[in-house]
Amino acid sequence: MIPDFNIFLDDKPLYYKEIDHERVHIAYGMLKPYIRQSRTVHIIGTNGKGSTGRMIAHLAHKSGLIVGHFSSPHILKFNERIWLNGSDSSDEVLDAAHQKLFTILGAEMSKSLSYFEYTTLLAFVVFEKCDLMVLEAGLGGEFDATNVCDKALSVITPIGIDHQAFLGESIEEIAGTKIRSIQDQVLLAPQMYDEVREVARNIADEKGAKLYLTKVSSQRMTELKVIAQERSWGNYLIDNASVALQALDILEISYDVNDLLSLELFGRFYRLTENIRVDVGHNPLAAKAIEKALDDKVVLIYNSLDDKDYEAVLEILKPKVKRVEIIPIHSQRATTLSEIEKALKKVGIDYGYFENRMDKDEQYLVFGSFYVVEEFLKQQIEM
Repeated sequence: MIPDFNIFLDDKPLYYKEIDHERVHIAYGMLKPYIRQSRTVHIIGTNGKGSTGRMIAHLAHKSGLIVGHFSSPHILKFNERIWLNGSDSSDEVLDAAHQKLFTILGAEMSKSLSYFEYTTLLAFVVFEKCDLMVLEAGLGGEFDATNVCDKALSVITPIGIDHQAFLGESIEEIAGTKIRSIQDQVLLAPQMYDEVREVARNIADEKGAKLYLTKVSSQRMTELKVIAQERSWGNYLIDNASVALQALDILEISYDVNDLLSLELFGRFYRLTENIRVDVGHNPLAAKAIEKALDDKVVLIYNSLDDKDYEAVLEILKPKVKRVEIIPIHSQRATTLSEIEKALKKVGIDYGYFENRMDKDEQYLVFGSFYVVEEFLKQQIEM
């Protein structure tokens, strides 16, 4: 008997202490004869993966293609991770894909796969009739579950220091782990670290891959700035859009840049109300982009997972922060509140605790992780 999809997923651990890199490749080998693989864009990096991938998917869909976009994590509901032709997948679509995948893999293999491995393969089933599939890598690249299939293009978004326990301590090690997933063609977004460009060139040479560096014409930049002003985007989203457009150019997929005006990037410097923005960023690289994007000082509604450099994040955001309101989050990986308090005192930012009372005369930024945005939104819904 095939278990209910949501119950089945809830029983899966997000991560295993001992990672088996072969398991998902074996499972994909079992699945591959039964599905058609769409032309695939693989998005790897530390920041900007979600927005860059969605821009590619949205513009390709608007041009008339059937397009799927797999991203993670979700904010409120799992369906957000598997976007198909302009909308989150329905419960019915996900359940039908689960029934097919579980039947092909069998109970033993299905149950052995991690949450991310199983849902990656589930996306392949949902997207099998697509013209284009945009896959966002999870933590890494080379050993990521999304790296099991062939790619028409790899897009490397900005790489920074994050997830060191999984990826390596230095920027070179982290970049190498991610970029070794490339195949024949790779587009490198603008990078903060010269070392990333060097690693990309070396790996592209080793693999005989064609390496593209992001180039934007002045006319295209003008068009993107007009769109950004209308949509209240920060400059980093203009950068991500320029990467998305070049990816489509490389793939020879036509598009209308003005279709970006209808794109919703929920959770990416997203204006929830006139005075509240939410952003799922969580590391120093994201903090630098947000600090540049903010025009005025804000009340920061914040918390962090314990593997993030939250002190560095707070130091970067300090010039644009009036005070911090700490919002407790529900995660085994959450930093203790006392540690957040200690960091705030060290950095020198006034703080209190979030009590779900918003002043219409204040500007607010909800930032720190998907968990922070999720908890904030849940409290808003419950009001």
